[in-house]
Amino acid sequence: MPLYRDEAIVLRTHKLGEADRIVTVLSRRLGKLRMVGKGVRRTKSRFGARLEPGMHIDVQCYEGRNLDTVTQVETLDSWGETISRDYRSWTSAVAVLETCDRLTEEREPALQQYLLLAGALRSMADRDHDAGLVLDAYLLRAMAIGGYAPSFHDCAKCGAPGPHRAFHVAAGGVVCPVCRPPGSAAPAPETLRLLAALLAGDWAPADASDDRHRHEGSGLTAAFLQWHLERGIRSLRMVER
Repeated sequence: MPLYRDEAIVLRTHKLGEADRIVTVLSRRLGKLRMVGKGVRRTKSRFGARLEPGMHIDVQCYEGRNLDTVTQVETLDSWGETISRDYRSWTSAVAVLETCDRLTEEREPALQQYLLLAGALRSMADRDHDAGLVLDAYLLRAMAIGGYAPSFHDCAKCGAPGPHRAFHVAAGGVVCPVCRPPGSAAPAPETLRLLAALLAGDWAPADASDDRHRHEGSGLTAAFLQWHLERGIRSLRMVER
């Protein structure tokens, strides 16, 4: 059986049989992979604790017909262990991992998504910024990489220069008075500036933003994400906003 080795981040796990576990990871070179960790649920497992969601690992596997098998794991960063000490950070990280799983395909290289995921988890573990802001920044940028970049200044439909006040999820962002569909939201200008800063990675104004604008921005971000994914992100409901 051919062996391969890659750097990866654990996205999720599922029980298999009495002692095994199916592990889904996003790897740096190969994209999303599903593999079996044999015996990792036993207390004497050599690397069971390293195959938990949020862990940054160096993993070696051999290819199988349906699932690859883990033969060696080394910890690069224990982000999941660090993040899990704070409930709000952990629920935000779980939402990040679930979104990444939804936006990537098996065996399809996704280096940009991998680097973005690593950056988000590292920031949450280091407490660089508020966990909710990191979550929203990740969601906006991940959607942009996936081809669904929202517009927060110019009209998303006709391109008319902004700033515009109306926001419509299905239209792709802010819309001008001419293009504004019925039912468009009218968020505060500060909220739109916050979301634009998160999308661009401009952390100074984001860190200085008010809670009410963060809360409104989180709602718009979640609605935009789930509309364009055409499915809900279950873990978003657990995040404290």
